[in-house]
Amino acid sequence: MISLLPQKIKKTVEMNLFEFIPNDKVSSQNPSEKPEIVTPEQLNTFSKIDALDFKLSQYFNNKFIVQRSLTRQLVSFQANKMIASYRWYKYKEAFSAPLVGYLLSRYGIESGKVLDPFAGSGTTLFAASAAGMGVDGIELLPIGEQIIAARLCLEREFTVDDFADIKRWLKKCPWKQSNERYPLQKLRITDGAYSPETSDAIERYMGAMQKENERVRLILRFALLCIMESISYTRKDGQYLRWDYRSGRRKGGKTFNKGEILNFDEAICAKIEEILHDMKLVSGHLEKHDQGNIHLFKGSCLDIMPELSCDSYNAIVTSPPYCNRYDYTRTYALELALLGVNEKELINLRQQMLSCTVENRAKDLLAINPQWAKAVEAADQQELLQAILHYLEDQKAQGKLNNSGIPRMVRGYFYEMACIIAECSRVMKQNAYMFMVNDNVRYAGASVSVDMILSSIAQKLGLQVENILVLPNGKGNSSQQMGEHGRDSLRKCVYIWRKA
Repeated sequence: MISLLPQKIKKTVEMNLFEFIPNDKVSSQNPSEKPEIVTPEQLNTFSKIDALDFKLSQYFNNKFIVQRSLTRQLVSFQANKMIASYRWYKYKEAFSAPLVGYLLSRYGIESGKVLDPFAGSGTTLFAASAAGMGVDGIELLPIGEQIIAARLCLEREFTVDDFADIKRWLKKCPWKQSNERYPLQKLRITDGAYSPETSDAIERYMGAMQKENERVRLILRFALLCIMESISYTRKDGQYLRWDYRSGRRKGGKTFNKGEILNFDEAICAKIEEILHDMKLVSGHLEKHDQGNIHLFKGSCLDIMPELSCDSYNAIVTSPPYCNRYDYTRTYALELALLGVNEKELINLRQQMLSCTVENRAKDLLAINPQWAKAVEAADQQELLQAILHYLEDQKAQGKLNNSGIPRMVRGYFYEMACIIAECSRVMKQNAYMFMVNDNVRYAGASVSVDMILSSIAQKLGLQVENILVLPNGKGNSSQQMGEHGRDSLRKCVYIWRKA
């Protein structure tokens, strides 16, 4: 491990002032057009942001550690791909089970209770439970809830007869002979996602499974959720679903070919077989080790966390949505439609989410909970954050952002995160650790040091910054921040905070 002075964004004075192009404008510009000229006002704003960023980096300098063992594979879903039961559903926003084990082991957390306010597909829940700890999770999206429920059912409730029923489905494929159909919910953003043959097979499959008991239905539905993307004309691509040209949905312009679209019968049988195979691998392990209890709260952590008891948790391990415009209600729209979410419910889910997409409206945080006044004040007083927000609002006023909702989203993200951090501090026991995986971002050329801003806020809310572990290799910027300036590497970190 070596100490790291975080690389701040390049000083504006080192840039060619006549060739600077705001990132949000690059993708819409014709390469032959002259680049936009930086104004003196922009220069002053960038200089202020740069100076505040550097000041904060000096303050946290001895907290930053390049952790060679933290690979991108470990802090993403990639390391889960080869692990039995974790690999069933490709939840791309997850971190890995080995990361949870690494953090709990390194910081000596061997007993007690763990919380994940953004449970996602349940990686923290199952990894901490396997270590013998009790775990609470909070998850808003029905797809995450379904993944967790299915795995809990398989590991803790499934009977010998239930497994026999699943094997029968694998052998006889009853949907092929079924005349009963269960209609597939359609949303505007999923209409036309499957070929007519695939849609027919999905509805027959869902119709046939209605005859099974509740536990078997849960697992059959889960297996279907696991293959939705692979049998569709779509591919998850950051903030939206990308459509294959064979769907006929997009006319003209660039065409996208996602490659092989799997046959329904082959895909569902392969997934059911994988689940059965993995359960054989993990069943012996489950019998030999005491597992901690798992409880999942369904809903938004902004609503649920204020109801949790003070000083309850020995550790918090989580990864919130990043401040990167990704809209989970769009990327997981196929799965949400299958679970019966309608248009109105989809919009409600999007608004309940942590503000991480430009469609999020501002939340009245003090109306939700007046006790968050200190958290709001901590965000108000964070100088770097306020300078960035001022810059983004100015860019919006000048019409230089590719989406006018960016300032509102960034503001909402940090103020809501401040309230969540305040709640985390309240429910943690003395000397308990909080581990958070998050990314830095960039908008309109301004680097947003999420790690330092949130760590600064956390310090005002009762948490001590132990370390900010930095991956040895940075990450490129997101698709909406393309262009030469926007390609600069950004830190990806794991924050280590402790309740003082």
